[in-house]
Amino acid sequence: MPTKRSPADDDSELQVAAVDLGSNSFHMLVARAQGGELQVIDRLREPVRLAAGLTPDLRLRPDAQTRALDCLKRFGQRLRNVPAQRVRAVGTSTLRRFKRGADFRAAAEVALGHSIEIISGVEEARLVYGGVTHGMGSAKPQRLVVDIGGGSTELIIGRDGEPRLMESVGLGCVVHQARFFEDGVITRSRFKEARLAARVGLEFLERRYRKNGWDLAIGSSGTVRGVWRVMRQQGWADQEITRSGLEKVVALVIERGRVDRIDFPDLREDRRPVFAGGLAVLAGVFDSLELDTMETSERALREGLVYDLLGRLSDHDMRDRAVAAMAARYAVDVAHAETVRTTAIKLLRQAQGPWQLDPKLSAALLGWAATLHEIGLVIAHSQYHKHGEYILRHADLQGFSQTDQRLLAALVRLHRSKFAVTALDELPGSWVEPIQRLAILFRLAFLLHRSREPGLKPPVRLKVNRRSLDLGFTGNWLAKHPLTQADLAEEVGHLQAAQVRLRIG
Repeated sequence: MPTKRSPADDDSELQVAAVDLGSNSFHMLVARAQGGELQVIDRLREPVRLAAGLTPDLRLRPDAQTRALDCLKRFGQRLRNVPAQRVRAVGTSTLRRFKRGADFRAAAEVALGHSIEIISGVEEARLVYGGVTHGMGSAKPQRLVVDIGGGSTELIIGRDGEPRLMESVGLGCVVHQARFFEDGVITRSRFKEARLAARVGLEFLERRYRKNGWDLAIGSSGTVRGVWRVMRQQGWADQEITRSGLEKVVALVIERGRVDRIDFPDLREDRRPVFAGGLAVLAGVFDSLELDTMETSERALREGLVYDLLGRLSDHDMRDRAVAAMAARYAVDVAHAETVRTTAIKLLRQAQGPWQLDPKLSAALLGWAATLHEIGLVIAHSQYHKHGEYILRHADLQGFSQTDQRLLAALVRLHRSKFAVTALDELPGSWVEPIQRLAILFRLAFLLHRSREPGLKPPVRLKVNRRSLDLGFTGNWLAKHPLTQADLAEEVGHLQAAQVRLRIG
């Protein structure tokens, strides 16, 4: 289980950091938490152009990989003394797409010195919304947030701080640039085609979003801010993007005729090669949602990551809320789930030292698994652990990274019946042994409560070493529970598949 500590763990100052491995740029934000607000103390940004480094078969070219790893080494030096639990690093659209991503991520984690999560598009949208709207108050409470990245565009409608509609669409400045302007030529007909393609990509959400409505539209990230800067420099806008100003920027870019002639003074040099593609996507958003104006925000995913991290550090973890919501949706027997969780945590406390399991994270995983281990019953009792695994792997669970969901799904898959070691195959290598060990503890807790007897508190004692467990009970408790005795005897055979020896004493 990946853990990392440093002398800074004991610092009284709460310094946190976020790293965003985007499709166009990598960003790092280091901030100090003060009274619920952030004081930014360091920012780094590098135009890595990860999406542009993908080959047609979705592999990363060596030059792009070198740029990315060199950047992460520099970020890693800055984060060397920040404790692991105060850093969140996430990969977005491009890292979701390319093949052999696990190999690159392993190398990236070594370079950065911290673990990297790959998050879904919907989770990216939630974090963007949180970063943009945090602290905005109740004025114009219904908000549309649009974030145009290098490989995807997130569109979120929320009320105050709560997102309600979230979509991530495969439109981004880098991918759109490569699709329509790869040779550097910009014509009126090409731009019209690129703009229409963006509109078509958004067609599926148009009616739903317009019907929901918003009081305020806000755009974030480099493309939106770049368009606004050009508009402002030309004297076509002040504090917001307007439709008339946007059309003037479109005409100006078409007039330039080539990507290498986009030389607007207020546009960053590294933004110029992908400006036309991003502009076409933004114009498509305005067309699709019939926007007239859009405010802009300097805050985006990285700020959302930091606020989310602060929530986790203060025991306000969005993942707890997501699990509770799913439990309610699938009508989970909450009382039974809680008894299983209590016993699983009791076993964890006896095993976490010898097995080197991180106490807080292990307890969270076991708790979530206990709460959701029976959701597959909504499909059928037969093989319900497999149904539950499928649901958890493919559901949109707010706050969870793709790795988080795979870990949780594996625990649910492994909680009963044969110990299917194949359930561990897709986990990162550093997680295989910890999840196998947590699954064993979870299986034992599940068996001890198979009778579903209310208020049952098994007087269980557990001693572990690397490949064996000794399970004992106070007095003659086990003799009075013959079903449990039979189940544990069968479990001895099941755990042999994991090359683990279970002794019942």
